[in-house]
Amino acid sequence: MSQYRIAVVVGSLRKDSFNKKLATALTRLAPADFHFATSRIDDLPLYDQDDDANQADAVKRLKSEISAAQGLLFVTPEYNRSMPGVLKNALDHASRPYGTSAWDGKPAGVIGVSVGAIGTALAQQHLRNVLAYLNVPTLGQPEAFIHAKEGLFEADGSIGAASREFLQKWMNQYAAWVKRHAG
Repeated sequence: MSQYRIAVVVGSLRKDSFNKKLATALTRLAPADFHFATSRIDDLPLYDQDDDANQADAVKRLKSEISAAQGLLFVTPEYNRSMPGVLKNALDHASRPYGTSAWDGKPAGVIGVSVGAIGTALAQQHLRNVLAYLNVPTLGQPEAFIHAKEGLFEADGSIGAASREFLQKWMNQYAAWVKRHAG
């Protein structure tokens, strides 16, 4: 049986982030042949093209993790109607220097959870725009703009009953997408 290594990129640094919880809960819904590992982005310096020739160790680590993965899972909040700066910084770092993007061709899923009623819709759209430029084939359907509300997570951190069927269908589609596009 093939093993699919998935790099998880969470766009939130907050200790009790809903998106970190969602990322962890989603992995429980994945097929047995999927292995998820969260890629750390909180220690990356701000992107500066002057550093392309001598990238920081944290940048080299991120690029290595992305390169080794067969797929990507982006789980992001929405800040000011867009993706968080820390996520954009990670995208920029791992795509540089020009011509050496670690993201190139990696199949991805994009999802997020927010207390806001539109549940990360605009952040996801902005992220999808950047991923399209980076040649990351991204699952289009089903879209998943998750509203953080009572019952979303069980006490053990799993997805609550009201959202489990929908998120299981999302994970099934994501897994099929990765299998179809992984090189």
